[in-house]
Amino acid sequence: MATVTYRVLRKLAVMNRWAAFALLAATQFVLILDSTIVSIAMPPMGRELGMTAQDLSWTTTAYALVFGGLLLLGGRLSDYVGRRRIFIAGMVVFALVSLVGGVASSGGVLIAVRAAQGLAGALVAPAGMSLVMALFKGDPALNKAMGLWGAVGGMGASVGTVLGGLLTDWFGWRSVFLVNTPIGLAVAGLALVLLPAVRTAEPVRGFDLAGAVTSTAGLGLLIYALTGAAEAGWASARTLGLGALAVVLIVAFLAIERRSANPLVPLNVFRRRTLRAGNAVMFLVAAAMQPVAFLLALYTQVVLGYSPTQSGLATVAIPVTIALTASFLGGRVLTRYGLRTTAAAGLVFITVGAALYLRIDARGDYVFGLLGPEVLTGFGFGLLVGAATVAATSEASPSESGMVSGLFNVTTQVGISVGIAGLVTVAAAVSGGSAAPEALVAGYRAAFLGSTVLAALALVAALALLPRREEPMREDQPVPV
Repeated sequence: MATVTYRVLRKLAVMNRWAAFALLAATQFVLILDSTIVSIAMPPMGRELGMTAQDLSWTTTAYALVFGGLLLLGGRLSDYVGRRRIFIAGMVVFALVSLVGGVASSGGVLIAVRAAQGLAGALVAPAGMSLVMALFKGDPALNKAMGLWGAVGGMGASVGTVLGGLLTDWFGWRSVFLVNTPIGLAVAGLALVLLPAVRTAEPVRGFDLAGAVTSTAGLGLLIYALTGAAEAGWASARTLGLGALAVVLIVAFLAIERRSANPLVPLNVFRRRTLRAGNAVMFLVAAAMQPVAFLLALYTQVVLGYSPTQSGLATVAIPVTIALTASFLGGRVLTRYGLRTTAAAGLVFITVGAALYLRIDARGDYVFGLLGPEVLTGFGFGLLVGAATVAATSEASPSESGMVSGLFNVTTQVGISVGIAGLVTVAAAVSGGSAAPEALVAGYRAAFLGSTVLAALALVAALALLPRREEPMREDQPVPV
């Protein structure tokens, strides 16, 4: 009887843990999706509120600036204050400011809403990842959970284009904001029931205010400079000036962390080989892959003449393949073969898929031109993302998990900014400002070549930096680092 009771309680505990993970993963999906869903609604948004193209660009820039700039601070706050508390606070902010965005009557209000959504995301994202780490700590299921977690982020960016088009076409642009309010409030309520109140047992010895200010300002300026580089030019006074100031602030941040008694980011974490490898690989992959989704949206709509909804559906193979691979294969491959082999295999598929995008032309065919590389890159990302996430976070102590999660998110966000800024600039330079389909396609091909090179560099980094492992693993073992 006692054995049966234990097994029942054990099964209930496992079910509750996966229910908590499902809530966290759904939240991550919504946050990542929200970063792209607004872009599809921009044209009708601008017409109704009288926003210029530059005004509309700020709805994206404001989110990226605040989100990227505050991620380190958000991660450390979750370590100090409590992960569940910070997670719930972020979701409540996200829900309420989204309601304001849905009833906004001016462009200025909308831009402020996007900045506040970035703040909410900077609180929720690292807290959510550290909660996943706490839920599965020491459990072989961590490999599967981390693979799914990373896959959800990759899916959110792609699905955002589809869902954005559908919501805008059916219910108007305001729906892309209003839909977040009931979701955010429901998640905050469920978090009280499903999520553990995880908090570091170590006493807080003080808060690194100087580190928080310099890191936030430095990262924010860096992302702003990169975001505007494609338009202003890489050699422009604005890009160089802001970039130089960002570097000064980041160097100041590192100097402060070296001397701080309770640093925001202890610099000794960078001595960990797998942490360095996981962040380096994800930086390069984010720089390679996120511009692909952006460029495919331009190619399908501007060159092939697809509607926003058709354009989103034309790339749906990427998130579907990511989801299937991460759900049914990624964790098993990671457990059996380890970090290095799994990451390298995923990156081979990504590199080959990115290279196949070079075949696009002005009379493109979806089935023969896009479907194959979409499936390959989605499959590769589904394999890779769990390995990169585990590598970047697995060596963190309970008191560091929020900080390490924030660092990994920062790496990804900066990689996205670098990739989009750099590859969009390449595409524009090659096309020479021409609107002719052939010229645009030439520019897109050049950008896809850049994505291929970045993916290949990520493969080299994975092979060089991730540790080898000689012995095969059992299915019930967590991945070694």
